[in-house]
Amino acid sequence: MLERRLIEERRAGMDRRHGHWVSRLLPEYLDWACQDFAARPLVITDQQTLSYDDVARQSQRIAAGLQAHGITAGDRVGLVMANDALTVPLLFAIWRCGAIAVPINTLYRAEELAFAVKAAGCALLVTMRQFGSKDFVAMIDEALPGWRSGSCADAPNLRGGVIFDRERPEQFMADLGGETSQLVTTPEIGSDAVAVIMFTSGTTGNPKGVAITHDNLLRAAYAGAYHQAFEDGRRAVFSLPLYHGFGLVVGLLSGLTVGGAIIPLLKFDPDAILTAIGRHRANYLMGVPTMTIALMEQAQKKTYDFSSLTAIHSAAAPTPAWVWRKIQQTFGCDTIVTSYGQTEVTATVVCTQPDDPLEIVAETQGCIVMAGIAGMADQDGRIAEFKTIDPETGKDLPWGSPGELCCRSPLNSAGYFNNPEATNELFLPGGWIKMGDLGQFRPDGNLFLTGRSKELYKSKGELVSPKELEQLLTSLEDVSQAFFIGMPDDQYGECGCAWVVRGGAGTITEDEIRAFLAARVPPYKMPRDIWFTTDEDLPKTGTGKVQKAKLREIALAMIDAQPQPVAPLS
Repeated sequence: MLERRLIEERRAGMDRRHGHWVSRLLPEYLDWACQDFAARPLVITDQQTLSYDDVARQSQRIAAGLQAHGITAGDRVGLVMANDALTVPLLFAIWRCGAIAVPINTLYRAEELAFAVKAAGCALLVTMRQFGSKDFVAMIDEALPGWRSGSCADAPNLRGGVIFDRERPEQFMADLGGETSQLVTTPEIGSDAVAVIMFTSGTTGNPKGVAITHDNLLRAAYAGAYHQAFEDGRRAVFSLPLYHGFGLVVGLLSGLTVGGAIIPLLKFDPDAILTAIGRHRANYLMGVPTMTIALMEQAQKKTYDFSSLTAIHSAAAPTPAWVWRKIQQTFGCDTIVTSYGQTEVTATVVCTQPDDPLEIVAETQGCIVMAGIAGMADQDGRIAEFKTIDPETGKDLPWGSPGELCCRSPLNSAGYFNNPEATNELFLPGGWIKMGDLGQFRPDGNLFLTGRSKELYKSKGELVSPKELEQLLTSLEDVSQAFFIGMPDDQYGECGCAWVVRGGAGTITEDEIRAFLAARVPPYKMPRDIWFTTDEDLPKTGTGKVQKAKLREIALAMIDAQPQPVAPLS
């Protein structure tokens, strides 16, 4: 744990330095950082290192090229880019033009990619030629024929496209055009202008594009660094994609606050990430619990240099205390952090503090983020307000009562781009956003999550929270991960089923799991089916979150494939 004295010193230093950031634009943020950190590394990879000055100069050149393609304020520029170093200056170049970045999930299928381009009304599309086994150019040619020349009938706003080949990066600049010496001045737009349209995972139906402003991002970046008391020059290593808020805000933008750097990897490779910690002297490791557990297991297979590592941030889902203890022992780091947020509220709005004990980290998502600077937060220094409502009636509940979480904050997004119906469903009167998650704030101010409102299911007529059962089962050292889902049932209409990942060399059996649960939960909460799987076989999003909807599809297919009893002849 970080000493309280160091936490307060770092926060005081940030307040003295950054009090003028409110109501500014992202390109100004980068240019401001260049005044003090020009020669410092900002993006570090095994292939190259870009300094703050490199990123600023490249962003100017790319912005000139974008303007040569007719990009102006308010235009949307689609990006199909993995974590290549070029992604960072490309983002700032779009913002220099006053345009809106539309980073698109590189795991999308061709039809999903085309949907995002059309839904955002992209004027220009920039794509990597390929990534892994995916040929993006062929995919887009098939889904949006004529996209490169701006003659795609299905995407009338699209005026053209540019291809980035990682083997020939200089060709991208030539194809983009623009004068290399041209200085681009950001148009007169307000800080409430949209900077990014970020698509949600789309677990049900098509993904929705969340419109996030410059002000949203700058406040989230500062608050994230302040709350966690970032030290000067913090270096964050991660494979989280920059098309997601965790990687973009907590990784890249928050790091700029303290002249820090990111070490982005193209894909999740535990050995490569752990090697990068020592090679590039990373002190901040970011991931989600499935990633963190895989990294811990990999660290036990060979020797790595973790001497620079001081903090691990594992967000998005609670992790049992025994896992955190093993992680702390394995990596020998001082600070363990977990947090909670979502795209609709820009990024992290709840987070543990650097001096929280492991029990707080394991049991909760932390407290409402502290934001520091006057004008950034309420009178108590918090970045957001919360309340809970009854998930069925929508009525407000007393503070501390379990219910559906609602958030009101300067980090609240503008809603869903060009989708007023979905935006109206998202917001409640008074500026509150419904988070879709169930939870309650404990008397100590820390948030305890109990599940997703849409993941609740009924078993024998009783409502069941999967999160409760998952947390119970993962308290066993033989269970690394557990996921409960609702499934159709001929007798009861719906019932619970479980997917289990054994921990390490664990050999726990289905009978042992049933006996453990039966002693602790009522019969209606017992799963009808239990399946074992591995971390590698779990369906995941690009950010490493497990996709329960796909687990349900797999389970349904398995049940359909099972022999059915033959009805007796009449």
